[in-house]
Amino acid sequence: MVLLLVLLLSGVTKAQIPQSQTPDTQLSANDEHRFALFFLEAVCQERQGHYSAAFELLRHCLEINPSSAETYFNLASYYNAMNADSMALVCMDKAAALNPDNYTYLERLGQTLIAVDQYDRASGVYEQLSAVAPSRTDVLSILMQLYQMEGNYNGMLHVIDRLELIDGPSEDIALSRMQIYSKQGDKKKEFKVLQELSRQFPNDYNYRVMMGNWLLQNGKKKKALAEYNYVLRKEPDNLMAQMSLLDYYKETKNQQQVNELTEKILVNNNTDTDSKLTLLRQMIYESEQQGGDSTQMLAVFEKLLNVPEPDASVAELCAGYMSLKKMPDKDVEAALERVISIEPDNAGARIELLQLVWKSEDYDRIISLSKPALEYNPDNMAFYYFLGLAHYQKGEKEETLDILRRGVSQINSDSNPALVSDFYEIMGDLLHQKGLDDEAFAAYDSCLHWKADNIGCLNNYAYYLSEKGRDLQKAEKMSYLTIKAEPNSATYLDTYAWILFMQGRYEEARIYIDQAVKNDADHGAVITEHAGDIYMMNDEAEKALEYWRQALEANDEENPLLEQKIKQRKYIAK
Repeated sequence: MVLLLVLLLSGVTKAQIPQSQTPDTQLSANDEHRFALFFLEAVCQERQGHYSAAFELLRHCLEINPSSAETYFNLASYYNAMNADSMALVCMDKAAALNPDNYTYLERLGQTLIAVDQYDRASGVYEQLSAVAPSRTDVLSILMQLYQMEGNYNGMLHVIDRLELIDGPSEDIALSRMQIYSKQGDKKKEFKVLQELSRQFPNDYNYRVMMGNWLLQNGKKKKALAEYNYVLRKEPDNLMAQMSLLDYYKETKNQQQVNELTEKILVNNNTDTDSKLTLLRQMIYESEQQGGDSTQMLAVFEKLLNVPEPDASVAELCAGYMSLKKMPDKDVEAALERVISIEPDNAGARIELLQLVWKSEDYDRIISLSKPALEYNPDNMAFYYFLGLAHYQKGEKEETLDILRRGVSQINSDSNPALVSDFYEIMGDLLHQKGLDDEAFAAYDSCLHWKADNIGCLNNYAYYLSEKGRDLQKAEKMSYLTIKAEPNSATYLDTYAWILFMQGRYEEARIYIDQAVKNDADHGAVITEHAGDIYMMNDEAEKALEYWRQALEANDEENPLLEQKIKQRKYIAK
């Protein structure tokens, strides 16, 4: 911003930079001394961060010596910082013209020209740089890119020749030359590069495969087949040749050979996992394109997995495919169990399995799947979550608290905020049930720290505060967020009404308890009792008694306090 302000205030234009001065301009001894003083002061001001002053001093230096290449060079940096690209280019042009042998000036000029998209001029500058330092491959690489943007293929070939002189022949250089010939449409030279590579490296049969691929792409199928067969006679397990031969069979629509070769590649122990997965995914894609009959694909997976040492990645892909085909959950579960039997520390597969099993509410199985996961992945909070929830659903509160406490000890900056928030919410509920309110409220605070809009936590926290008559204003704010998020929730409306009631705001409380009763399809005992309490404090005794009697009927347990309210026809606080 400082530099931009300098530019706006100074009103510098191209015309204000001295033009067409010769490098031979002679300065008087006094001017030389003045120039040196001002230039040194500009450097000092820049080092102190006084950029406006440094900029003005440099401009003054030009007034003293319009042939100072170093001044133009330094001014260019300021204009670059101000995004004044055209001014920066003017300065760099002058600096390079005044001192054409300065390699740094030339290189900065080239960079400036690229920044303003003047690629043709930039390539000329980089040719100059290459002439000065012919061994700098980074300069040649930039020159190569410039020629490519210009579409100058002959220039690119000339650069490749120079790179080859420096680094020697290589596959990358040869393939780059081949690509240029391809863009030029010179197929003879393109193929000749492959032939030369094959001649230079006779024991690397992949170049013969590349020759076959080129021939296949250019319609010379018989010659392509001959190359593939030649390589496979020399190296029967050459995967590149096998995959290319597979493409040949597909191209010639020989489905029987496609199937046989595919199976041969997949069952070959020398085929790496990534190649197997790539081939299997391709088969799945082709199967889906042809109608998606899963029978053949499942048979292939079964063959690959019914071996002494099956591949876990293949088993995982099989499970994923079964999910894709929306097969029964039990079948997908079995596939995922096979994955973790092969690779017990596969967290992704185990979590997916736990999610499926959770639907069945088989909490003992959830526990048996989650416990060993903590040994393999002790820092993965998802397993503490599943394990803790399973114990919670079984009513095993102490076990749940223990697991959750162990889980929160694994929290770090990368932890999932929603998951951490759920941990603390459940902990807060359990601690409240144990009568440990201070600890419960601390857990709720932690819950909301990780996820401020955790609606369940906001409601419970607010309600339990109101039960204790503590921080009612805080409770009201939290409860209001819940009814704003879910305005038809009977539970959240009841909580808000009760907090207003506890603050003595009885008329407002009645508005919200009416909405709670209206939305309470189950006519629960708690909400109807609250309705009675609120109506009684609004001096509507008959309506209050009606609600209390409904609450008494809905209550599964004895409620002496409620019975006493009805008998005495008045609200009695707990």
